[in-house]
Amino acid sequence: MREIIIHSWDELQHAIFDGVWDESIMRYRDNSVYRGMADKNWSMMPSLNRACAHDLSLEKQMLRSFRKYGYADLQQVSSFWQMLAMAQQFGLPTRLLDWTYSPLVAAHFATEDQDSYDKDGVILCVHIDKMNKQLPLKLKNMLEKERGNIFTMEMMDKVADSFESLQSIAEKPFALFFEPASAVNRIANQYALFSVCSDPAVTIDTLAPEEKTFRRIIIPAETKLEIRDKLDYINISERMIYPGLDGICKWITRRYAALGPKYHQENNTAEE
Repeated sequence: MREIIIHSWDELQHAIFDGVWDESIMRYRDNSVYRGMADKNWSMMPSLNRACAHDLSLEKQMLRSFRKYGYADLQQVSSFWQMLAMAQQFGLPTRLLDWTYSPLVAAHFATEDQDSYDKDGVILCVHIDKMNKQLPLKLKNMLEKERGNIFTMEMMDKVADSFESLQSIAEKPFALFFEPASAVNRIANQYALFSVCSDPAVTIDTLAPEEKTFRRIIIPAETKLEIRDKLDYINISERMIYPGLDGICKWITRRYAALGPKYHQENNTAEE
């Protein structure tokens, strides 16, 4: 997996936009999606695998409980995949991984946690067309017919109506990307999409068909604050990412908070 280390806002812009000029249409276009993480050492393990490593089969019971107790908000949701996307967005452990079409939204997620300012962050970049090479032929044909590279909600409903039917498509594990309907504003504002693996025990990075499928943009700890402040200047902040009062409160809290454990340690030492 290729790795780029940036040391400034300008270098981040270069790393993001390098190579995205498409001569055939004379436009800047990229077939990548992005995921930001506060610590470069974190794996691409979904929340289900972290919460239920002892028994991944609990996935079914958790989703059943989500639908049962969230019925008032879910009664109009008929699609299994839309229900799953909403579960992910509201914090239920699932096998989904969050991604975004926007590298700057990914940079937000890599720099929003001030308790991680002593750790290098990372923006993961996945080239969709390269990743799709590992799809079963049936799914490749479906994308080709639709002239797309990301599955829509309507396409997902045709692909499978459960995890069991998804896994039955091919013996070999595979991963695909799908874009949920913007049922809540945060999905639209985050320019969000999800990846899902047919086998919950498999992580997406192990399915990459070639080395250049993934790349990592490393944001060193000492560069995080510059990136964070400049993202705020262009309104890539909690106010936009999480629309509503919860996002405003998250933004205010971060804006007026201290800068994490390293900051506290250095300042306490100075006072002594």
